[in-house]
Amino acid sequence: MHRPNPIEIFKTNVEDESTAVRTVNALHENFKNVCANFDLEDCDRILRVESLDGNFLLHEIQQFLNNLNLEVQLIMD
Repeated sequence: MHRPNPIEIFKTNVEDESTAVRTVNALHENFKNVCANFDLEDCDRILRVESLDGNFLLHEIQQFLNNLNLEVQLIMD
């Protein structure tokens, strides 16, 4: 049975499209196994990060985003 790829959802402080695009591009360049996108229309300015190979490096991704001076908070199901 095929398991869906893990997806983590973060609340962020990203407020504009250009920052969102830069952040997604940086994630894709530094983590080859993820696909990321923002929903800036959501009140929490959601960042979704999906693992393409089933391996999710949550701590490393959070640290990377913090190093970009972004505030991120994991939203638990």
